[in-house]
Amino acid sequence: MKMEKISGGLTAVPGVEAAGVHCGIKKNGEKDLALLYYPRPARAAGVFTRNLFKAPPLQVTRDHLQNNVRAVVINSGNANACTGEQGRQDALETTRLVAERLQVSPQEVLVSSTGVIGVYLPMGKLARGVEEAVTRLSPSLESGHDAAQAIMTTDTVPKETAYKIQLDSACFTVGGMAKGAGMICPDMATLLGFVCTDLDLSREALQEALQGAVRRTFNVITVDGDTSTNDMVLLVSTGTSGIKVEPGTFLWEGFQEALLQVCQELSFRIVSDGEGVTKVIRLVVQGAPDYQTARTLSRAILNSCLVKTAFFGEDANWGRLITAMGYSGAVFDPAAVEIFLGDVQVTRQGTGVIFDETRAKKVLEKREIPIYIHLHAGEEELTSFGCDLSYDYVTINSDYRS
Repeated sequence: MKMEKISGGLTAVPGVEAAGVHCGIKKNGEKDLALLYYPRPARAAGVFTRNLFKAPPLQVTRDHLQNNVRAVVINSGNANACTGEQGRQDALETTRLVAERLQVSPQEVLVSSTGVIGVYLPMGKLARGVEEAVTRLSPSLESGHDAAQAIMTTDTVPKETAYKIQLDSACFTVGGMAKGAGMICPDMATLLGFVCTDLDLSREALQEALQGAVRRTFNVITVDGDTSTNDMVLLVSTGTSGIKVEPGTFLWEGFQEALLQVCQELSFRIVSDGEGVTKVIRLVVQGAPDYQTARTLSRAILNSCLVKTAFFGEDANWGRLITAMGYSGAVFDPAAVEIFLGDVQVTRQGTGVIFDETRAKKVLEKREIPIYIHLHAGEEELTSFGCDLSYDYVTINSDYRS
């Protein structure tokens, strides 16, 4: 299989049009409304937050996924979360506004929101934004980039990527965009993500592929240990390539690999752009007995404030790693554990070893810091991403509503 990275994000996929505009939800004049449009009926699958406070847009989108999909509308600056029945009616009204302008059914429109919790949507502004967005819809890479900008909140850069895949005689594309910088600790996926392919897949196949990809990408990243009320990742099949894919086939395996690559890249960019981040931690747990053990250990380590602050200070304090492992709830043999900071081994058989502090310091001075933990208990390997905890994270989140 040949996989080539190409320019753009969602609109690099044939059969996708996009727009991003400023409708007035954000006070600073930045884009705050994105619209995605599929000229021919598409199919979609989704994964959603496990936070019990699920925002109304998630509930509406989950209901509409059973239908063909013609559009997705996303606003930033306002989460429309904890807004009760009015919030649900506003989400439904948003789908109606889009459907009316595009001449499709409201049940074919998916809706997503991100921003401040507990504030009602300014529907007048949103309606004007939808009207403008429809006039700006385009399959151009620039329009896709506008949409990626419009879904940002505290993000400092838009996050989008796309790949063209050649597999035997089949050629297809997978592209996506995402947002997320804070309130990032997945229990599904803690962010907004939108991925698309021009392959023709059933809803059931899309759901299977998405869940598998999220399990090893969006679900193993963390910035601050908080799972949002609005998290969702959608996967859409436009079918414009004319290539039908069934699970279990060689082409299916190629699609899964490409989807995993796109999701990995988007999830890594979310952590890299985390609020106040100065270090990205790439944690590889090797030799685990199963996925859940590796994920439990990874989450405990990467969410530990003491681990995060040690890396911010470039301190090779490996004791904080084993402490987090010990209270994680995962079952493993402490006497078998080995830990490396980059290529510097700091523990062997669960015991500290003498290591070169200067070499370790050079590893910790880098923007991306690799950590390798080997349990010697199985064949499972899992790579997760986290970050440090800096002064800027506190500053950003101390006055987020203002």
